[in-house]
Amino acid sequence: MKLGQTMAALLLGAFITACGNTADGVKADTEVAAEKTADAMDATGAAVGGALQTGEIKTAIMADDRVDSSDINVDTDEPSKTVTLRGSVRTESEKTWAGEIATSKAPGYTITNNLVVRPN
Repeated sequence: MKLGQTMAALLLGAFITACGNTADGVKADTEVAAEKTADAMDATGAAVGGALQTGEIKTAIMADDRVDSSDINVDTDEPSKTVTLRGSVRTESEKTWAGEIATSKAPGYTITNNLVVRPN
């Protein structure tokens, strides 16, 4: 009978240890999953913020009759707070206006005006 009780005690001890390890593993896995979720949410938030900024600048440039916006591309890099204008305009003044519009719509951002002047 002693052997049976000893085996039962050993099995119970192993079971309790395994459950403790499983609980610790679940806790660690949950912490890792929470960190990954937070990172994904940060990345999504930055992408959405950048897209909104891009849309606001592009809309403002399109609404301004001093600038032909048909060949202007606006890109926003939210993490670095940088807005880049690419494409072409007809005059140097259009390039300047587009840059000023972007600056006014994106306070706190660096504006990189890579527009090329291509007269018609």
